[in-house]
Amino acid sequence: MLRIMPVGDSMTIGSAGEHTWRYWMWRHLCTTYGGPFALVGPRETLHDKTTDAPTSYAYADPDFPRAHLAGWGEGWLHMAPLIGGAVRETGADVLLVSLGLIDLGFYTNAEQTAENVRAFVAAAREANPRIRVVLLPVIPNIRARTDADFATQVALFNDLLAKTAADLDEPRSPLLPASLPSSYDIHTDTYDGTHPNQSGEHKIAAAFADAMYQAWDVAGPYPAEST
Repeated sequence: MLRIMPVGDSMTIGSAGEHTWRYWMWRHLCTTYGGPFALVGPRETLHDKTTDAPTSYAYADPDFPRAHLAGWGEGWLHMAPLIGGAVRETGADVLLVSLGLIDLGFYTNAEQTAENVRAFVAAAREANPRIRVVLLPVIPNIRARTDADFATQVALFNDLLAKTAADLDEPRSPLLPASLPSSYDIHTDTYDGTHPNQSGEHKIAAAFADAMYQAWDVAGPYPAEST
């Protein structure tokens, strides 16, 4: 049984009425992965914007394994203390991680955020020494288009994330950088310049799926017609 845990911020938890990229990843694995698998994690809900709380189960299609470790407004800083317990609790084998925008926007600079990546990886490996991790860079967003200093921090962090993955990579517990989603456009792939619409959800799922397929021969390539 392959146990995959999606880990992320608002772009991963999603909000009421959305499918989320987690759903499209599950659909993709159902058609391309030849063995048993599950999405795992200690949480299941969407963010409810009316109450500003993670209390909604109003998925566009709720009939899928909705487990995750994601939170609106949470970053590497918040997930590093949680990931060890979540991995132990769920028996996760693979982590699909999309974090960093919140850290850089509100809490830590690029170098500090990279240190929290290291803490996250250490805690995940303590819980499962053979954990595999796919790391998505901070994807295009409206703030990086309008705030030059923030854009510089995003670019620096994405470079540091790739370097950290190379530094910490090891055969029994590989760290795999995913490529930025192909042709991702904040005007057509988000509903507010940051959060993905259905097109953006597909492109984020594709980034993770293609990385796993190309590096580890897991499942298959994400269908181009969906992205």
